[in-house]
Amino acid sequence: MAQTVLLACDLSADNRAAFARAIKLAHASGSRLDILHVLDPYLPRQTLRDLEREVVDELERQLTDIREDYALPAPETLIQTVTGAPYAEIIREAHDRDATMIVLGTHRKRGQHALVGGTTLARVLSRAPCPVLTVSHSPEQAWQDVLVPVDFSLASRHTLRDVLTHFSEARLTLLHAWHLPGDEEMGSDSGYARWRERELAARRIRLEAEIDKLMEEVGDVPELELVLEQGEPGEVLIDYLRRQPPDLLALGHQDLALFGRHHPAPLIERLLADVHVDMMVCRAW
Repeated sequence: MAQTVLLACDLSADNRAAFARAIKLAHASGSRLDILHVLDPYLPRQTLRDLEREVVDELERQLTDIREDYALPAPETLIQTVTGAPYAEIIREAHDRDATMIVLGTHRKRGQHALVGGTTLARVLSRAPCPVLTVSHSPEQAWQDVLVPVDFSLASRHTLRDVLTHFSEARLTLLHAWHLPGDEEMGSDSGYARWRERELAARRIRLEAEIDKLMEEVGDVPELELVLEQGEPGEVLIDYLRRQPPDLLALGHQDLALFGRHHPAPLIERLLADVHVDMMVCRAW
Protein backbone atom coordinates (compact mmCIF):
# COMPACT_ATOMS: atom_id res chain seq x y z
CA MET A 1 0.00 0.00 0.00
CA ALA A 2 1.40 3.39 -1.05
CA GLN A 3 2.23 5.88 1.68
CA THR A 4 0.57 9.28 1.75
CA VAL A 5 1.93 12.71 2.68
CA LEU A 6 -0.98 15.06 3.40
CA LEU A 7 -0.40 18.76 2.66
CA ALA A 8 -3.07 21.03 4.12
CA CYS A 9 -2.93 24.21 2.07
CA ASP A 10 -4.85 27.49 2.47
CA LEU A 11 -3.42 29.16 -0.70
CA SER A 12 -1.66 31.90 1.29
CA ALA A 13 1.92 32.97 0.66
CA ASP A 14 2.83 31.52 4.07
CA ASN A 15 2.17 28.03 2.67
CA ARG A 16 4.65 28.25 -0.21
CA ALA A 17 7.58 26.82 1.77
CA ALA A 18 5.41 24.01 3.15
CA PHE A 19 4.13 23.22 -0.35
CA ALA A 20 7.66 22.86 -1.71
CA ARG A 21 8.83 20.85 1.30
CA ALA A 22 5.87 18.46 0.96
CA ILE A 23 6.73 17.84 -2.70
CA LYS A 24 10.31 17.00 -1.73
CA LEU A 25 9.29 14.71 1.13
CA ALA A 26 6.72 12.84 -0.95
CA HIS A 27 9.17 12.24 -3.78
CA ALA A 28 12.00 11.21 -1.45
CA SER A 29 9.81 8.65 0.35
CA GLY A 30 7.99 7.41 -2.76
CA SER A 31 4.69 8.61 -1.27
CA ARG A 32 1.64 10.06 -2.91
CA LEU A 33 1.15 13.77 -2.16
CA ASP A 34 -2.45 14.54 -1.21
CA ILE A 35 -3.12 18.28 -1.32
CA LEU A 36 -6.14 19.31 0.75
CA HIS A 37 -7.98 22.63 0.96
CA VAL A 38 -10.85 23.12 3.40
CA LEU A 39 -13.75 25.32 2.26
CA ASP A 40 -16.26 27.21 4.40
CA PRO A 41 -19.38 24.98 4.62
CA TYR A 42 -21.68 27.97 5.14
CA LEU A 43 -21.15 29.42 1.67
CA PRO A 44 -24.05 29.11 -0.80
CA ARG A 45 -24.03 25.81 -2.70
CA GLN A 46 -23.37 27.31 -6.14
CA THR A 47 -20.64 29.52 -4.70
CA LEU A 48 -19.01 26.42 -3.20
CA ARG A 49 -19.09 24.62 -6.56
CA ASP A 50 -17.54 27.57 -8.37
CA LEU A 51 -14.99 28.13 -5.63
CA GLU A 52 -14.00 24.46 -5.59
CA ARG A 53 -13.09 24.57 -9.29
CA GLU A 54 -11.12 27.78 -8.80
CA VAL A 55 -9.27 26.37 -5.78
CA VAL A 56 -8.29 23.18 -7.60
CA ASP A 57 -7.09 25.20 -10.60
CA GLU A 58 -5.07 27.48 -8.32
CA LEU A 59 -3.50 24.53 -6.47
CA GLU A 60 -2.53 22.94 -9.78
CA ARG A 61 -0.97 26.23 -10.88
CA GLN A 62 0.93 26.58 -7.59
CA LEU A 63 2.13 22.98 -7.84
CA THR A 64 3.57 23.64 -11.30
CA ASP A 65 5.09 27.00 -10.33
CA ILE A 66 6.73 25.69 -7.16
CA ARG A 67 8.14 22.62 -8.91
CA GLU A 68 9.64 24.85 -11.61
CA ASP A 69 10.96 27.46 -9.16
CA TYR A 70 12.75 24.87 -7.00
CA ALA A 71 13.48 22.33 -9.77
CA LEU A 72 11.53 19.66 -7.90
CA PRO A 73 10.49 16.26 -9.29
CA ALA A 74 6.83 15.35 -9.66
CA PRO A 75 5.43 12.86 -7.13
CA GLU A 76 2.08 11.18 -7.65
CA THR A 77 -0.41 13.87 -6.62
CA LEU A 78 -4.07 14.08 -5.64
CA ILE A 79 -5.75 17.49 -5.17
CA GLN A 80 -9.06 17.67 -3.29
CA THR A 81 -11.31 20.07 -1.40
CA VAL A 82 -13.60 19.37 1.55
CA THR A 83 -15.91 21.54 3.64
CA GLY A 84 -15.89 21.97 7.39
CA ALA A 85 -13.77 23.27 10.25
CA PRO A 86 -10.17 23.24 8.94
CA TYR A 87 -8.49 21.55 11.92
CA ALA A 88 -11.19 18.87 12.21
CA GLU A 89 -11.17 18.07 8.49
CA ILE A 90 -7.38 17.86 8.35
CA ILE A 91 -7.38 15.39 11.25
CA ARG A 92 -10.28 13.42 9.74
CA GLU A 93 -8.60 13.21 6.33
CA ALA A 94 -5.32 12.12 7.90
CA HIS A 95 -7.18 9.25 9.59
CA ASP A 96 -9.13 8.28 6.47
CA ARG A 97 -6.06 8.33 4.22
CA ASP A 98 -3.81 6.66 6.82
CA ALA A 99 -1.36 9.50 6.21
CA THR A 100 2.22 8.95 7.26
CA MET A 101 2.74 12.68 7.74
CA ILE A 102 0.86 15.99 7.69
CA VAL A 103 2.63 19.09 6.36
CA LEU A 104 1.38 22.58 7.29
CA GLY A 105 2.60 26.09 6.71
CA THR A 106 3.00 28.43 9.66
CA HIS A 107 1.13 31.64 10.39
CA ARG A 108 3.14 32.89 13.33
CA LYS A 109 2.06 35.80 15.50
CA ARG A 110 5.23 36.65 17.34
CA GLY A 111 4.84 37.27 21.06
CA GLN A 112 1.05 36.87 20.98
CA HIS A 113 0.42 33.59 22.79
CA ALA A 114 -3.33 34.13 23.10
CA LEU A 115 -3.75 34.39 19.33
CA VAL A 116 -2.11 31.09 18.43
CA GLY A 117 -3.59 28.68 20.96
CA GLY A 118 -6.82 28.20 19.03
CA THR A 119 -5.35 28.26 15.53
CA THR A 120 -5.70 25.41 13.05
CA LEU A 121 -1.97 24.75 13.34
CA ALA A 122 -1.97 24.47 17.14
CA ARG A 123 -5.01 22.19 17.12
CA VAL A 124 -3.65 19.87 14.45
CA LEU A 125 -0.29 19.64 16.23
CA SER A 126 -2.07 18.62 19.42
CA ARG A 127 -4.54 16.11 17.94
CA ALA A 128 -3.21 14.61 14.71
CA PRO A 129 -2.85 10.81 14.43
CA CYS A 130 0.55 10.97 12.70
CA PRO A 131 3.68 13.15 12.72
CA VAL A 132 2.97 16.78 11.81
CA LEU A 133 5.54 19.02 10.14
CA THR A 134 5.21 22.79 10.37
CA VAL A 135 7.31 24.60 7.79
CA SER A 136 8.33 28.23 7.40
CA HIS A 137 11.90 28.04 6.09
CA SER A 138 12.81 27.60 2.44
CA PRO A 139 12.99 23.96 1.26
CA GLU A 140 16.43 24.79 -0.11
CA GLN A 141 17.62 24.79 3.51
CA ALA A 142 18.32 21.14 4.26
CA TRP A 143 17.26 19.72 7.62
CA GLN A 144 20.79 18.75 8.62
CA ASP A 145 20.69 19.72 12.30
CA VAL A 146 17.75 18.24 14.22
CA LEU A 147 17.11 18.99 17.89
CA VAL A 148 15.26 16.31 19.89
CA PRO A 149 14.32 16.95 23.55
CA VAL A 150 14.61 13.62 25.38
CA ASP A 151 13.92 12.04 28.75
CA PHE A 152 13.98 8.37 29.78
CA SER A 153 10.41 7.57 28.68
CA LEU A 154 9.09 5.15 26.06
CA ALA A 155 7.42 8.12 24.36
CA SER A 156 10.76 9.86 24.01
CA ARG A 157 12.24 6.74 22.42
CA HIS A 158 9.37 6.64 19.95
CA THR A 159 10.02 10.26 18.93
CA LEU A 160 13.69 9.54 18.39
CA ARG A 161 12.79 6.50 16.32
CA ASP A 162 10.50 8.63 14.12
CA VAL A 163 13.30 11.15 13.59
CA LEU A 164 15.75 8.44 12.58
CA THR A 165 13.17 6.93 10.23
CA HIS A 166 12.48 10.17 8.39
CA PHE A 167 15.85 11.93 8.68
CA SER A 168 18.47 9.20 8.88
CA GLU A 169 21.27 11.41 7.53
CA ALA A 170 20.74 14.34 9.90
CA ARG A 171 22.99 15.41 12.76
CA LEU A 172 21.05 14.95 15.99
CA THR A 173 21.32 16.98 19.18
CA LEU A 174 19.55 15.30 22.09
CA LEU A 175 18.61 17.84 24.75
CA HIS A 176 17.90 16.60 28.27
CA ALA A 177 16.82 19.04 30.97
CA TRP A 178 17.62 18.06 34.52
CA HIS A 179 16.50 19.31 37.91
CA LEU A 180 17.72 17.55 41.03
CA PRO A 181 15.91 17.62 44.40
CA GLY A 182 17.45 20.03 46.89
CA ASP A 183 19.45 21.91 44.27
CA GLU A 184 18.09 25.34 45.16
CA GLU A 185 18.40 24.78 48.91
CA MET A 186 21.75 22.93 49.00
CA GLY A 187 23.51 24.01 45.82
CA SER A 188 26.38 25.69 47.73
CA ASP A 189 27.02 22.72 50.03
CA SER A 190 30.22 20.93 49.04
CA GLY A 191 28.86 17.48 49.89
CA TYR A 192 25.74 18.09 47.87
CA ALA A 193 27.81 19.43 44.97
CA ARG A 194 29.80 16.18 44.85
CA TRP A 195 26.60 14.13 44.97
CA ARG A 196 25.13 16.26 42.16
CA GLU A 197 28.14 15.67 39.93
CA ARG A 198 27.89 11.91 40.53
CA GLU A 199 24.16 11.97 39.82
CA LEU A 200 24.62 13.90 36.57
CA ALA A 201 27.36 11.51 35.44
CA ALA A 202 25.05 8.58 36.19
CA ARG A 203 22.22 10.22 34.25
CA ARG A 204 24.47 10.73 31.23
CA ILE A 205 25.53 7.06 31.34
CA ARG A 206 21.90 5.92 31.56
CA LEU A 207 20.82 8.14 28.69
CA GLU A 208 23.75 7.10 26.51
CA ALA A 209 22.92 3.44 27.21
CA GLU A 210 19.31 4.03 26.13
CA ILE A 211 20.51 5.74 22.98
CA ASP A 212 22.92 2.90 22.20
CA LYS A 213 20.07 0.39 22.50
CA LEU A 214 17.91 2.35 20.12
CA MET A 215 20.73 2.75 17.62
CA GLU A 216 21.23 -1.02 17.63
CA GLU A 217 17.57 -1.42 16.73
CA VAL A 218 17.51 1.12 13.88
CA GLY A 219 20.90 0.31 12.32
CA ASP A 220 22.89 3.26 10.97
CA VAL A 221 24.12 5.68 13.63
CA PRO A 222 24.02 9.35 12.64
CA GLU A 223 26.23 12.06 14.06
CA LEU A 224 24.89 12.66 17.55
CA GLU A 225 25.50 15.01 20.48
CA LEU A 226 23.99 14.74 23.95
CA VAL A 227 23.41 18.03 25.80
CA LEU A 228 22.45 18.17 29.51
CA GLU A 229 21.15 21.51 30.82
CA GLN A 230 19.80 22.44 34.22
CA GLY A 231 16.29 23.83 34.57
CA GLU A 232 12.60 23.34 33.93
CA PRO A 233 12.27 21.47 30.62
CA GLY A 234 10.13 24.04 28.80
CA GLU A 235 12.39 26.92 29.77
CA VAL A 236 15.51 24.95 28.84
CA LEU A 237 14.05 24.16 25.42
CA ILE A 238 12.91 27.72 24.62
CA ASP A 239 16.24 29.15 25.75
CA TYR A 240 18.21 26.62 23.69
CA LEU A 241 16.12 27.37 20.58
CA ARG A 242 16.84 31.08 20.93
CA ARG A 243 20.58 30.51 21.40
CA GLN A 244 21.13 27.77 18.84
CA PRO A 245 18.13 27.36 16.53
CA PRO A 246 18.29 24.02 14.70
CA ASP A 247 17.06 23.32 11.18
CA LEU A 248 14.27 21.22 12.69
CA LEU A 249 12.85 20.69 16.17
CA ALA A 250 11.36 17.22 16.71
CA LEU A 251 9.40 16.49 19.85
CA GLY A 252 6.68 14.16 21.04
CA HIS A 253 3.03 15.06 21.46
CA GLN A 254 3.34 14.37 25.19
CA ASP A 255 6.14 16.95 25.43
CA LEU A 256 3.72 19.74 24.51
CA ALA A 257 2.12 19.26 27.94
CA LEU A 258 5.15 18.02 29.92
CA PHE A 259 7.57 20.73 28.82
CA GLY A 260 5.11 23.55 29.43
CA ARG A 261 3.55 22.52 32.70
CA HIS A 262 5.29 25.19 34.82
CA HIS A 263 4.50 28.13 32.53
CA PRO A 264 1.16 29.93 32.12
CA ALA A 265 1.33 29.78 28.30
CA PRO A 266 1.28 26.21 26.91
CA LEU A 267 4.47 25.15 25.15
CA ILE A 268 2.84 24.91 21.71
CA GLU A 269 1.73 28.55 21.96
CA ARG A 270 5.20 29.66 22.98
CA LEU A 271 6.87 27.72 20.17
CA LEU A 272 4.55 29.23 17.58
CA ALA A 273 4.71 32.76 18.97
CA ASP A 274 8.27 33.16 20.26
CA VAL A 275 10.65 31.11 18.13
CA HIS A 276 11.14 30.66 14.41
CA VAL A 277 11.92 27.04 13.65
CA ASP A 278 10.54 24.23 11.50
CA MET A 279 9.01 21.62 13.77
CA MET A 280 7.87 17.99 13.75
CA VAL A 281 5.47 16.75 16.43
CA CYS A 282 5.17 12.95 16.77
CA ARG A 283 2.61 10.76 18.53
CA ALA A 284 3.87 7.90 20.68
CA TRP A 285 0.56 6.01 20.60
